[in-house]
Amino acid sequence: MALTNEQIERYSRHILLKEVGVRGQKKLLGAKVLVIGAGGLGSPALMYLAAAGVGTIGIADADNVDITNLQRQIIHGTEDIGKPKIESAKETINALNPDVNVITYHEFISSENILGIIKDYDFIIDGTDNFAAKFLINDACVMAEKPFSHAGILRFQGQLMTYVPHKGPCYRCVFTEPPEKDAVPSCKEAGVIGAMAGVIGSLQALEAIKYILGIGELLTGNLLTYNALTMEFRKVPLPKETSGCAVCGDHPTITVLKDSNYEPPECQI
Repeated sequence: MALTNEQIERYSRHILLKEVGVRGQKKLLGAKVLVIGAGGLGSPALMYLAAAGVGTIGIADADNVDITNLQRQIIHGTEDIGKPKIESAKETINALNPDVNVITYHEFISSENILGIIKDYDFIIDGTDNFAAKFLINDACVMAEKPFSHAGILRFQGQLMTYVPHKGPCYRCVFTEPPEKDAVPSCKEAGVIGAMAGVIGSLQALEAIKYILGIGELLTGNLLTYNALTMEFRKVPLPKETSGCAVCGDHPTITVLKDSNYEPPECQI
């Protein structure tokens, strides 16, 4: 597949990078990335994936745009209030880059549909803000051997990690089980600074791009935390021993996805 003259011009700043070049840009154009949640994290991730020329982008979200979303969910605008987020996000992506094929899923992920949704994608981005969804995404990606980026934000803090099959711990290796209901406040309850979503969501897109290109060091085996008030990033090494994990260990006890293992999802970031 040869790049068109327009593509060479559009992606010229990528092509100048020795780590990318024409070959790397072709990899991006041939790649498929799924973003679960078109909210605070999903918005910048989707926009930078689209701008980078990722050829197929999937968006899974069942919510509609609400005025309270607009403080951080930059892929949506005031005129989109009331519209399904997948439609608003798709329109923004199509306006940004016509190279991108956008596939939408207007539904919440569940044990019934997640394996069918993720099966055709090269990389998954978790843009949700509830533990039910995060553990479900983790367990499904481990079972399907799909790499994914986890992230979470609250108030002025954020964190992210990347799972690559057979190359490091999964989300459940680190956090084991969802916390008890109401033990951790949601962004709806505790608030979140809007730009935090931009910082962390952009890093998720960067992890996906690096994975596709096969360059640099991914956040595999590390949790990256960010405090916006002190402007401090910390890379925290994660346990290397994963044999006892309930889903990715040597003797997994979670071998089938069941919604009874999770609390129902409440909202997107």
